[in-house]
Amino acid sequence: MALSPEDETYQPASQESLLLDYVHRLESHMEGRRAVHVHLSELASDNRRDHHIRIASSTFEPLVKLLEGQLFALKNSDLFFIYKGDSQNDVETSILKLQFLFGDDPLFEGESGDTHSESNAFRTYYDVERNYADILQLVRGLVMDAQESETGGEEAVEAKTEFVVREERGEALTPRVLGRVEDALQRADLSNMVRRQFVCALIGEAAPQPLFSELFISIQDLRETLMPGVNLTRSRWLFQHLTETLDRRVLAMLSKSTDRSITGEISVNLNISTLLSPEFMAFDDAVIAAMRGSIVIELQKVDIFADLNDYMFARDFAKERGYRICIDGLTHETLAFVDREKLGADMVKMIWNSDIIDNVGAKRAKRLIKLAGASKVIFCRCDEEAAVDFGQEIGVNMFQGRYIENLIAEESRRRDMEMARRRTQNLDLLEEGDGE
Repeated sequence: MALSPEDETYQPASQESLLLDYVHRLESHMEGRRAVHVHLSELASDNRRDHHIRIASSTFEPLVKLLEGQLFALKNSDLFFIYKGDSQNDVETSILKLQFLFGDDPLFEGESGDTHSESNAFRTYYDVERNYADILQLVRGLVMDAQESETGGEEAVEAKTEFVVREERGEALTPRVLGRVEDALQRADLSNMVRRQFVCALIGEAAPQPLFSELFISIQDLRETLMPGVNLTRSRWLFQHLTETLDRRVLAMLSKSTDRSITGEISVNLNISTLLSPEFMAFDDAVIAAMRGSIVIELQKVDIFADLNDYMFARDFAKERGYRICIDGLTHETLAFVDREKLGADMVKMIWNSDIIDNVGAKRAKRLIKLAGASKVIFCRCDEEAAVDFGQEIGVNMFQGRYIENLIAEESRRRDMEMARRRTQNLDLLEEGDGE
């Protein structure tokens, strides 16, 4: 497929950045809040494998689902959980489970095993209202450490695992290797590598309303599953060829799927050459005519301007069949050079970057958005609240990104809680009726 939200060019917000944003928002309602920092990074390396971290994170999942707290899994393997003080006993129970899980670790030698509001080498408790300044300073430090790690400083490189180093410096994607990957793709089950991310309408303080969901293949999962020693993105043009193979496999999968969640209101990121391929014709035949209007085809700007004639031919064909076209991969710097109407696109995606606030400003950004048509612009890669605030300020109401996914999850949990509360009320009423 064409470049997607999980390709290596995509830079999602780190958990540290999301935690810092959450702590800032917490400043206005600290009362009754507590936090615990679980120092998994202090455990022996044998107890810090990926499956250990996943198990540790899942320990807090019941509290997250009940909206009792928010969990952040940090780059250094630590967990940071901010929760309502009423859940203290449940949190201590979760900590006890973790201590039992890692009980043979040298970190616990000489530990009493008591978890009650006691900080030690494994966990640190905070009263948010009383320790807010300390928490803020700590989290800022975590963000800086994560950023230093991402820039590949000497210490960060030395700390990387052998697997990660091999992935980043792995075997180059040569034509011979590409052939092996494509052969493997023909046999691989891609269904468990498909990811989705919603494009939502956000008006004021209202809950996000999903408009459609983008389906894409996780390149990281693909690499780890098929060719763990190969750097798939090192060669841009060979990777482009690989995405065309991915396009065809994904279209074949969608053509056969009966899952309404991946055949309804969706978008797929395709190469222009794929739109003119037999695989797309087969996909088109499998789609109910009435559903084509709910399918968005996303095309990368680089692919479009590589050959405008090919683009216009493919665009006309797709639009005649009823599909909608979205130009993906635009920035605040390139949006000014793309005339959406002349290119015949139904919408455009602009990558959110906080530089827009500092280097462009609201007035100029608003002019750019107005030229493109504010109702036709999607802010993507929105990994922080500032993206939504600024977007709404300049007239944008469609958003996509990790922050939006978090809002959807929070709204889903809120609805589940409300439904559970109503069921309880109904049962109470029935019991009262039986008693009478």
